[in-house]
Amino acid sequence: MALDFDIVVIGGGHAGAEAAWAASGLSCATALVTLDASVIARMSCNPAIGGVGKGQIVREIDAMGGLMGLAADATGIQFRMLNRSKGAAVWGPRCQSDRHAYAAWVQRALGERKNLTILEGEATDVIVEDGHVAGVRIRPNSHANRVTGQHPQANSALEGGTDGESIDLRCRAVIVTAGTFLNGVMHLGERTWAGGRYDEPAATGLTASLASLGLEFGRLKTGTCARLDAATIDYDKCTRQDGDAEPEAFSFMTARLSVEQIPCWITWTNRDVHDAIRANFHRAPMYTGQIQSTGPRYCPSIETKIDRFADKDRHQIFLEREGRTTDWVYCNGISTSLPPDVQDFMIHHIAGLERARIIRYGYAIEYDYFPPTQLAAALEVKGVGGLYLAGQVNGTTGYEEAAAQGLLAGLNAALALRGDRPLVLRRDQAYIGVMIDDLVTKGVSEPYRMFTSRAEHRLSLRADNADRRLTPVGRSVGLVDDARWARHQAALEAVMAADTLLRNTRVAGKSLWETLRRPDADLAGVLALAGPDVRARFVQLLSEQPDAVNSLVIDGRYEGYREKEASALRHMQDLDRKLLPVDINYNAISHLRHEAREKLSACRPHSLGQALRISGITPADVTVLAVHLMGRNVKMDNL
Repeated sequence: MALDFDIVVIGGGHAGAEAAWAASGLSCATALVTLDASVIARMSCNPAIGGVGKGQIVREIDAMGGLMGLAADATGIQFRMLNRSKGAAVWGPRCQSDRHAYAAWVQRALGERKNLTILEGEATDVIVEDGHVAGVRIRPNSHANRVTGQHPQANSALEGGTDGESIDLRCRAVIVTAGTFLNGVMHLGERTWAGGRYDEPAATGLTASLASLGLEFGRLKTGTCARLDAATIDYDKCTRQDGDAEPEAFSFMTARLSVEQIPCWITWTNRDVHDAIRANFHRAPMYTGQIQSTGPRYCPSIETKIDRFADKDRHQIFLEREGRTTDWVYCNGISTSLPPDVQDFMIHHIAGLERARIIRYGYAIEYDYFPPTQLAAALEVKGVGGLYLAGQVNGTTGYEEAAAQGLLAGLNAALALRGDRPLVLRRDQAYIGVMIDDLVTKGVSEPYRMFTSRAEHRLSLRADNADRRLTPVGRSVGLVDDARWARHQAALEAVMAADTLLRNTRVAGKSLWETLRRPDADLAGVLALAGPDVRARFVQLLSEQPDAVNSLVIDGRYEGYREKEASALRHMQDLDRKLLPVDINYNAISHLRHEAREKLSACRPHSLGQALRISGITPADVTVLAVHLMGRNVKMDNL
């Protein structure tokens, strides 16, 4: 028996949750296929959302109508704004989350979503007919047939497939968001076993199906740390770290956070720990050849830290509670796959952890991914219509990076079915745009993590102005609902009124806006120069829309720098508007370097701007390409 849908999402992690939310929100009949519905949106590693670069992405997801920011606000147990001592462009909102409450919140939201059906089973094949997706073959779970949603035939179909019989889901688009589950192999010391996550099975058929469609794949590695029993930690030997006194929300729909915050605790490794790790490199999967894949550079295991930073006498550890009602503590900073006896010694020789009970040992996992240069900017596979990839299968690491890709893949799959143009966010428009452009243009050689340093236009891509940048975009495609739009309009009106006050009020020949731009200026001092009526009106706006008005003030302080940024931006935008012919033969361009021919042929950039961003492509290569096309009267259509 076959079931009919518009879009099928494979995988229920953070990418899958956002993809299903977005696709169903654009009125597409959507199926979310997951091995176990009870672990949708589970936090596999750190029980936290946001951070520097990552927090900006969460705000962008929220501004466009996604789930992550709302879920984080509803289930956070500690909130901090990172990098507060630096400029606002690199401030990063972050929260510790209640791991179980977060997953439950997302599961409830998806379970109540119109147009969405959640099916339990393993997707084994993507069905393609005449170069376009036609469906997904799934093997239903034998232990349960849970179905959430309104599809009238779903339960009866799954009941017929519990003895190993497969079921076809007919659809017009498929979004693969399988995370670390594709042929996942777990490592704990010398022990290895198949799995996609601790105590969860791997997905073993889908990689071969995608490879049969011509997709190349590789292997990457990630890992996690041990979990400890909170009651067995000596906190007197650790340093307490509290959340912000006035916590800031992720979602623009959250007016104010009122939450009892739980502290984190800081401790350190030491020379005894380092010596023990060095003495056991011969048993570490990362160093014995047992693990062949590349892990995340910016979240290295403790073994890698000891090896790479041999001059360091200690490394910081954050002890983070995993929730309000659990005793589990996450040891942020000592991810490892060392054998259990080495982990025992290591942890019990750290201050405060001498008597700590280990609930679960750290481990590593290797998994399949698909080099993202095989994707177009819409996250659709080149050459296979209707097939989209999002999340860790594209070589990224992190909940936030995955969720953002899922959101865009879900939107673009739905837009394609409507016959609309894909939504491609620019590098100057969003961190999400930076990330996707990096992935499809440059590819990855290691798990990709977002940093503010990756964004050329980070002065404009701040966490505080994500709504002004992207809520109109979310509204234009149909994901931003009336309630969010009304709140955005109210904030925008306050910004415009405050802007008018600052620009039109002059003191000693200068506007308050010009005064605010001075490096030593602060808002209170600037307002003190104004008359009482202006001050009263501005204070009123600030009390009604504090986040929006403060965001405008930051605009004023950065305006001079942003003007310098704008010149480079205009040049790149001109190149991005020059579209390249889809059938161009780069090997026929005689003056193009051999390396450039190879990389352009492999990536197939859609514009001169994207061509310039490919690793190894120089401005001279782009000039040769443009001259070649103009010399043959090839029209490069403007966007």
